[in-house]
Amino acid sequence: MSKPKIGILAVQGDFEAHGAMLARMGVDSSEVRKPGELKDCDGLILPGGESTTQLQFLQEEGLFDAIRKFAADGGAIFGTCAGAILLANEVKHPDQPSLSLLDMTVLRNAYGRQIASEVVTGRSTLKAEALEMVFIRAPIIERVGRGIEILAEYAGKPVLVQKGRIMAATFHPELTTETAVHQRFLDTVASQNGARHAAASQE
Repeated sequence: MSKPKIGILAVQGDFEAHGAMLARMGVDSSEVRKPGELKDCDGLILPGGESTTQLQFLQEEGLFDAIRKFAADGGAIFGTCAGAILLANEVKHPDQPSLSLLDMTVLRNAYGRQIASEVVTGRSTLKAEALEMVFIRAPIIERVGRGIEILAEYAGKPVLVQKGRIMAATFHPELTTETAVHQRFLDTVASQNGARHAAASQE
C-alpha cells in the first residue's frame, strides 16, 4: 500500500512541527493554503494557532467549504487545539462559527489567556503508559455526542476524541516526542483509503 498523503493547513501556529513529526515517522506532508491543494491529500491536519484568525482565512480563501467537501468525500481530518475548535459543532466562550464536523461542545480559552503552557501526562487508550500532553491556552471539550470515542483524558475531561475519520485533540502532540497520536491518525487514513479502494474496485 502506498504511503498516505497528508496535507497540513499552513496559516499560522505550529504547522511546521506537525510536518517534522510526520517526517520522523517516514511520512511526507504538504502545506495547504488553497482549496486546490487538497485534491491530492488523503488526510488533513488543522494545527494550533488562533481559531478566529484561521476561520477568517478559511472563509476568505474558499477553504471552509472545500474542507467540508473533503470530509464529505471521505478525507480524514485531525485538528489540534485551535483545529479542534474548528471541528466542533458548538463553540462557546465566546461563540463562533465552525466546520461542524464533530458533535461536541468546546469552550475557547477555557484555562484563561494568561496560561501560556503546561506539560502533563494523562490516561490514553493508545498506549499502556501515560501519554505526554502539551497544553497551550487550550480549549476544553465540555460535551461529546453519541458515538464519539474518547481516546485520552486529563483532569476528568476528554482531550483526544474521534468519530469515524475525524479526530480532535485539545493538546499539542506535535510538540512532544510521542508518536502514538499521529500514528492513530495515520492508521485512520490508511483504513479509510483501504475502504475507498475496495469500494472503487467493486464499481
